[in-house]
Amino acid sequence: MNKKEYLQHIEDVIAQGPYTDTWESLCEHPVPKWYQKGKFGIFIHWGVYSVPAFGNEWYPRNMYIKGSKENLHHVETYGPLDKFGYKDFIPMFQAEKFDPKEWTELFEEAGARFVVPVAEHHDGFQMYDSEYSEWNAAKMGPKRNILEELKTEAEKAGIVFGASSHRAEHYWFFNGGRQIPESDVNQGEADGLYGPAMGITRDMSNIYDNPPSEEFMQDWLVRTCELVERYQLKLLFFDWWIQQYAWKPYLRKFAAFYYNLAEQWGAEAAIDAKFDAYVFGSAVNDLERGQLDHITPDFWQDDTSVAKNSWGYTVGNDYKDPSDIVLDLVDVVSKNGALLLNIGPKPDGTIPDEDAHILREVGKWLKANGEAIYGTKYWKVFGEGPTDVPEGHFTDTYSKDYTSEDIRFTSRADHIYAIVMHWPEDGEISIRSLGNDYRYLKSTIRDIQILGTDHHPDFHRNETLEISCGIRLDPGRMPVVLKITID
Repeated sequence: MNKKEYLQHIEDVIAQGPYTDTWESLCEHPVPKWYQKGKFGIFIHWGVYSVPAFGNEWYPRNMYIKGSKENLHHVETYGPLDKFGYKDFIPMFQAEKFDPKEWTELFEEAGARFVVPVAEHHDGFQMYDSEYSEWNAAKMGPKRNILEELKTEAEKAGIVFGASSHRAEHYWFFNGGRQIPESDVNQGEADGLYGPAMGITRDMSNIYDNPPSEEFMQDWLVRTCELVERYQLKLLFFDWWIQQYAWKPYLRKFAAFYYNLAEQWGAEAAIDAKFDAYVFGSAVNDLERGQLDHITPDFWQDDTSVAKNSWGYTVGNDYKDPSDIVLDLVDVVSKNGALLLNIGPKPDGTIPDEDAHILREVGKWLKANGEAIYGTKYWKVFGEGPTDVPEGHFTDTYSKDYTSEDIRFTSRADHIYAIVMHWPEDGEISIRSLGNDYRYLKSTIRDIQILGTDHHPDFHRNETLEISCGIRLDPGRMPVVLKITID
């Protein structure tokens, strides 16, 4: 179908219902059970930007900003922008060692329940075959349908498959190149890749005063609807710029189209979005590199990365400690959220050793303690203790020095999971929320077990629940889970 025909197809699917493109209707769409139970997924930023492997995944924009570190590096390493532009990295992006089965086995080892590769980043290069752009991995570079290959292996393994679209930001992403007359962005050979590159100044201070054109938003709608329909995605993640008011009618149309398709497939599907792009209750709220300081009854997500400095692969990435990621996972789940953890593969399709190590360490912890994460619900309070967790986007690198008094709770049936965020050397734990003032728990505590062991420590309940481990544990900086059985 050409774009005009596909736009009509979108209207036809919406007309079939049950969802219409109104906020009232979209807010009736439930959050998938697989999502609320799964809790932990893998995000993948992989594309042409992995070839220069410098700065971060915004290299394609910043290389065209005169005087930026990426611009200086690019000119020194690859030559002037009229001779070597971003498009010239595509033949170098070969993915010759990409093995979707091997990736999937690593994700299984990590304990992931869903996987969300970036289908198209701001650079406009699609990692999937499409009728609406020639600038994609199936036709250029690797000449493989990366998204489809990974979907096939993930679903074989029982991992729910989604994808993310960062297409909206493409409207202005290459505008720095427009301001450099000699750059290849102005040569006309790659207009399908570089796009309009309109509107936004370098410092992006006028970001909300530059609505995209109707033509661009219609193209976005067609591409995004094609993506979810062609690959039957169970989750679609959006990045940030779509919260601008001009996008609202298109966001509603996409959601109605997608939710109706999922009904036809007999599947549960979800949309992730940031800020107020979608009206509260019509999609899952996502915090980028951020957490909440409270429980919310509305399921939410924290998307973060194994590296502090970049979402994509760069030489010399600054990696987090695996324990920091596990601690974030615990805190997020205790507040009714899910964690989407990003990795950045190399241009040849291999996952860096550091990324793989972190995933395996998270997987080891989940193998022993996943009972306290998967399929659980939040409890009456998310936890207790002196350490504050800052709320908001981009707080994931703030230091959180947990103590043995910092506890997080999850629950399932007649079990409460008290997760000790820093295990004390003497194995003595006090939990105020489970004391005999019965403020939160009036039931009798029948048993406590340390997950990952067969040990059932001694305990007594006074003003606080006092637990004496009785054995020596050495979890390092990893949290320890106490499974508490109640009447």
